[in-house]
Order: sequence, then C-alpha cells, then structure tokens
Amino acid sequence: MEIRIISPGKTREKWLIDGIEEYRKRLSKYCKTELVEVEASPDNIPVERALEKEGELMLSKIKPGDQVWAIDLHGNEMKSEEISKALISSLEKGGGKLTLVIGGSNGISPKVTERANLRLCLGKHTMTHTMTRLIILEQIYRGFKIYSGENYHK
Repeated sequence: MEIRIISPGKTREKWLIDGIEEYRKRLSKYCKTELVEVEASPDNIPVERALEKEGELMLSKIKPGDQVWAIDLHGNEMKSEEISKALISSLEKGGGKLTLVIGGSNGISPKVTERANLRLCLGKHTMTHTMTRLIILEQIYRGFKIYSGENYHK
C-alpha cells in the first residue's frame, strides 16, 4: 500500500521533520509513504492566482484513477474510527494507493477540492500546512492501528 502527501513548500523546522519521519517510520509497517513538495506561491501575488498556481502543480502530480483526499477546512470532520474506515475503503478503491493533498498558506484550490474523492477537515482551527503533514500522518497511523485492532487508539 502507498500513501502520498502532496503539499506546497518545504518543512524547515527540525522538530516537525523529526515528527514526520517518526510517523513515516511507524507507518512503514502498513504502507509506503511519499511526501511530494510542490513550489509554494509567493505572498506577493493575488490569493486567487496563488491558489490556481499551487492547484495546477498539485493536480499535475495526481493520476486520473487516483483516490484523493483534500485536507480542507470546509471538509468533513471525522472521528478517528471514521477516518480508519474511509482510509481502508479509499485504499481498496484505489488499488492500494491513496493521495492526500494539503493546501498552502492561502488554502486549497477549488480545482483540487473538486477532484477530491473526500474532503477531510482536521478541525475548525487554523494550523500551518507543514504541521498538517505531521497531524495527517499521525491520523493515518491511528487509522491503520484501529483497523488492525491494535492497541493505540485511546
């Protein structure tokens, strides 16, 4: 199984890099993970153009048959058990592959959310897109643990 996460920009904070790598290591029992970083749009261009540009780059990394989750403030909030079920269902539908897309500092392109098979909201609060990488990896790990009946979910 393969989980791919597409997001603009680079993670620069060491503590986040360490956390992301820790969850990638934990996930290696269940799946291969790939982080795809696309170029972030500069802050000096209009938001609509920035979203369009990042969206085009993200969509270029998605194949026609891919199962795609958009991590979206306007998506569905789900309990961990629901994420686990959706994860397994998406992996089954996607032939063992799932792509997650995280928007940048301006949000996520409407074209990306239109392409998504699922729009997932991790909460109504705002967090950086680099932090979101760590949080979604933890939730995917938790989802596999729940599905496997292993002790992790509390």
